[in-house]
Amino acid sequence: MSGSGGKLAGYDFWNGTLKKARLVVAPMVDQSELAWRLLSRRYGAELCYTPMLHASVFIREKSYRKDGLASCEEDRPLIVQFCANDPDIFLKAALLAEPHCDAIDLNLGCPQSIAKRGHYGAFLQDDWELLHKMVHTCHTKLRVPITCKMRIFDDIKKTVRYAQMLELAGCQLLTVHGRTKEQKGRLTGIASWEHIKAIKENVKIPVFANGNIQYLSDIERCLKETGVDGVMTAEGNLHNPALFKDLSPPAWEMAEQYLELVDKYPCPLSYVRGHLFKLLQHILSVHIDFREALGKAKSVDVMSEIVKSIKERCQTDVEKSKSNPDAFQTDLPLPYWLCQPYVRPTPEETEKKQLEREGLKRPLELSSNGDSEQLSRNKMKKKVRFPNKQFDGKKGRSYEPCANCPNPKGTRCLFNLCKACCRKKTYREMVDCPPHNLLPKTKRERRLQYEMNEQKGKVTPDETVVKSNDRILTKTENELEYGMNLQIDGESERNDSMEDENRKEIENEQKEIALLSLEASHKTADVT
Repeated sequence: MSGSGGKLAGYDFWNGTLKKARLVVAPMVDQSELAWRLLSRRYGAELCYTPMLHASVFIREKSYRKDGLASCEEDRPLIVQFCANDPDIFLKAALLAEPHCDAIDLNLGCPQSIAKRGHYGAFLQDDWELLHKMVHTCHTKLRVPITCKMRIFDDIKKTVRYAQMLELAGCQLLTVHGRTKEQKGRLTGIASWEHIKAIKENVKIPVFANGNIQYLSDIERCLKETGVDGVMTAEGNLHNPALFKDLSPPAWEMAEQYLELVDKYPCPLSYVRGHLFKLLQHILSVHIDFREALGKAKSVDVMSEIVKSIKERCQTDVEKSKSNPDAFQTDLPLPYWLCQPYVRPTPEETEKKQLEREGLKRPLELSSNGDSEQLSRNKMKKKVRFPNKQFDGKKGRSYEPCANCPNPKGTRCLFNLCKACCRKKTYREMVDCPPHNLLPKTKRERRLQYEMNEQKGKVTPDETVVKSNDRILTKTENELEYGMNLQIDGESERNDSMEDENRKEIENEQKEIALLSLEASHKTADVT
């Protein structure tokens, strides 16, 4: 089946371009970058997605575009995923990306609060008219197929109609995450394969299932129960990139291989740190000292050294376990050093643990000065890193307020004022404040002395007239300094001139009043 413009569509696209891909690595923000995709492909991934890219940023920033499209020959087939809420912006971003991928995917599944604020992802699922326009525009104007990744509604029938609307708009492959947009975080719960099965039975395009995939056996069971064409995994892949090969290798081996790929295909350090925390999660819960070291690491080389140290310590435990298998028993199905999924607790279990934690709060600790202060563990860690910072809720250095306003006063001001208030006072009352370097009195005396000497004819261009800071100034130098002072304190001098004008106006009014009084007295005398 061919789509718009002669491009492959539907099952022709899946059979040909995607080579009947069944094992799929999900698009993951800051996690499905090139190095991780190559590691996943090494262990059986048949199709990968880029991290979710913001369409508007993708158009605007060249560096963001370059990082998002980083790829290589081995990184195919590849689908680029965007989040967007405007058909024109989505199309522009897709046109820029289509030469570098096999299809464009529209994210309709992100349930995070940032997606709610930005009005994209799963928070578009009620705006069917907009979604139809976005998908149809790209379907008719792109040279590669358009696909979608969606979440379900509680109602199965509404979910099926939603999928059919996307298919009618031009979607050529549909990935269905079997959870609602409310199922996230501690409320994640179990994905509904029943919804996915219903969609598969009512559309004519390939369908991928997403949700509840932790082992290869889960993939086989999902394919059988839902009838989908492929299975996508996110968290299962992050904890065990060898999941598709039905392997559970030592976690440090996966970490070492990933770091080798990062050396060849660099990515932001935050991505690397996130992957290592996922891969080594169970190890770090046993050897907790490595957790803080990994969190503080500032380079890939330092992280590599930490992984080597983890490897050495875990290998010691492996040797001990051979002679004493019960020495390292945990609640995990496999020894803690092997790659295995992280099982999210149910909402009920999460709430129960939270109540238990509240009942086991740490007692108040006494500081060295005897004051009782209670710091969280996170703040205690920060206090070690920043010993001079206050973490007890108290304000740091306190400042005395200015006598005239709420601003802090100058620490050495003669009048206990801030600089702004001190400037007004010194120029209004003609006094000096050396700590604030406000010297209107000195400057005026210097100016008057110069003017008096000039009027008396005692000043020549080369003759010294006044001392300033223990230095004899010539007339020319004095004029320069006077000019500089006027420029520096121009605003204050203008205030002085305004005050002088007001004073003159008041004096003139007083003179007029005196004259009027005198005239009135003369008239009274004449009448008498």
